[in-house]
Amino acid sequence: MAANTSGVRYLVFDTESVADGALVAKLRYAGEQIEPAEAVRRYRAELMAKYDTDFVPYTFQIPVAVAVAKVSADFRLEDVVVLDEQHHRPHVITENFWRGWEAYHRPTLVSFNGRGFDLPLLELAAFRYGISVPGWFQAVRGAESPRSRYNTQVHIDLCELLTNFGASRFQGGLNLAANLLGKPGKMDVMGNMVQELYEAGRIDQINDYCRCDVLDTYFVFLRTRVLLGQLTLEAELQLVAQTKQWLQSKAQQVRAYQLYLDHWGDWPNPWINS
Repeated sequence: MAANTSGVRYLVFDTESVADGALVAKLRYAGEQIEPAEAVRRYRAELMAKYDTDFVPYTFQIPVAVAVAKVSADFRLEDVVVLDEQHHRPHVITENFWRGWEAYHRPTLVSFNGRGFDLPLLELAAFRYGISVPGWFQAVRGAESPRSRYNTQVHIDLCELLTNFGASRFQGGLNLAANLLGKPGKMDVMGNMVQELYEAGRIDQINDYCRCDVLDTYFVFLRTRVLLGQLTLEAELQLVAQTKQWLQSKAQQVRAYQLYLDHWGDWPNPWINS
């Protein structure tokens, strides 16, 4: 996340991760002669049979894609980047994320369910790779801890906002929230496909999926600013239109943006027919 750090007030981000097959084999199937990929398949099957989901706990995962949208104080989208896009090295992705946050003078992070998954994943990755992030873990001069769930100056978790800090469950997730606003949500890739895509070497598709999730998160972020009275609906719609123009200007260079535009829908105003 290098470049000009002026004007960036928010970093809207999303991560994609895969199970560390060697770690799964070592800890789940110690003493067995089992290949890492097979260990992951076996563990996922066991999880599905027991919990009706094959989602591998983040403690067994490593980040393979992180997309970050740079957003100004007036909520304009400035850019979207994928960290270490060409090489997708987990240790470089992790370091770039945390060093980037510091380089931009610790702007507010924005995620959807980031406190439940993305941030623990990136914190554990920093632990694994020996990356020092004192500014994230230590409160300064008596201030509230950056990791406090109620410290929205450092991190805004949109899922927590929409569920009253976990008092309810947000059935449908980011996909539902984006579709309420007419945005694409999930398209040709779903989260449960990332492991197979990675094993097949299709990292470009994972990066594109991550980019699109960040765009969905950005648009949900804008609507929450309307909800909180920080934006008027008219100003939000203007920002959405500006972002659409930005995507159109980049679509020939970034295929994810053309895919996103192909599934674009404007906000379905519920009062149009009333």
